[in-house]
Amino acid sequence: MSRSDNISVLEGFGTAVNSGHLDELGAFVAAGSVDHDPAPGQGPGPEGYEEMFGEMRRAFPDLHVEVEHVMATDDEIAFAYTITGTHLGELMGHTPTGRTVSYRGMQISRFEDGKMVERWGSSDQLGMLRQLGLTP
Repeated sequence: MSRSDNISVLEGFGTAVNSGHLDELGAFVAAGSVDHDPAPGQGPGPEGYEEMFGEMRRAFPDLHVEVEHVMATDDEIAFAYTITGTHLGELMGHTPTGRTVSYRGMQISRFEDGKMVERWGSSDQLGMLRQLGLTP
């Protein structure tokens, strides 16, 4: 696959997350995909992403991931992003605060045959929790 093909896969993944159509993630993530930095309790493959983003969307119904910078090779994409949302549902055992968040992250994804097969990444979860008033 080409760089542009892989960027299209990444864009499809992002659209599924931002729209809440998480059942579409299987079209963009390989069944055996490995997340090297999974969220607590996140399982493998597209189901793991569905679970993780499902939890995030329940906590932040207006969750939005905005990709800000992309660099790509023939099989890998690195990108920086900002996540925004309003805390209206339970998050990690915490009741909703009604506060909005905006925090950054970076990710590297590897692709084979038009699907993501590996992911490395990090989001500023501590910054998110601070914005919600859930940690000092």
